[in-house]
Amino acid sequence: MRFAVLGGTGLIGSTIVERLVEDGHEALPHARSTGVDLLTGEGLAPALAGADVVIDATQSPAADDTAAEFFRTATANLLAAAAQAGVRHAVLLSIVGVDRVPDLGYYRAKVLQEGLFRAGPVPYSIVRATQFFEYVDAIMSWTTEGDTVRLPPVPLQPVAAADAARVVADIAAGAPLQGVRDVAGPDVLALDELGALTLTALGAARTVLTDADAGPFATASGGALTAPGGAHLAPTRYRDWLAAAARHRGAHLGEGASETEQ
Repeated sequence: MRFAVLGGTGLIGSTIVERLVEDGHEALPHARSTGVDLLTGEGLAPALAGADVVIDATQSPAADDTAAEFFRTATANLLAAAAQAGVRHAVLLSIVGVDRVPDLGYYRAKVLQEGLFRAGPVPYSIVRATQFFEYVDAIMSWTTEGDTVRLPPVPLQPVAAADAARVVADIAAGAPLQGVRDVAGPDVLALDELGALTLTALGAARTVLTDADAGPFATASGGALTAPGGAHLAPTRYRDWLAAAARHRGAHLGEGASETEQ
């Protein structure tokens, strides 16, 4: 099969491309850097020509209320071009909990985007993933002041980007769901615990201070950011992934020191 992956040069998009190619498909990554602009529609027609499936793994430039207008325009352009090209399946990567945290502007924008896929002219599948392991450090940066990271004890169920990409690739290669599939990691961890684990494993000087009001995720109540019943639970555990990341980081730093000394 032939796949067009929008946002295909980013962390998750590039991993989806890798999984599809490993499965024997033709998967082409598209982004503004490759000449495809979803806001203007430039490059969309040639990017989708001959594609069986289009996968939307894009992110808006800003994670605030402006994201709604970005997704409204970009998604309308993408789905119209996909229908014109005869694409048979449109797959959207979304986020677990988008419909359960109304105070987050970015989540409201993703709900809008999901609605456009549901009402669009192309049979669709929506894959909602929890927060990626790879984004935990970025999440901590939102509430870092000096050597202190303030984090709320909100439960998360993060997933490895590679595991989420595997699910997206499998669903994209199948029949349209005309619905939603959720994917999450196997472990539920409070965000403050997640931050402390990460900093300890990486040997960082920062410390975590539990603050129920810190950061955007503080508005998420109960299990809003954890997988609902029936979700696909990926196999990789955060502690195992983190240990591997710490070993890789140590080896990388060691190589750098050696080169400097030479």
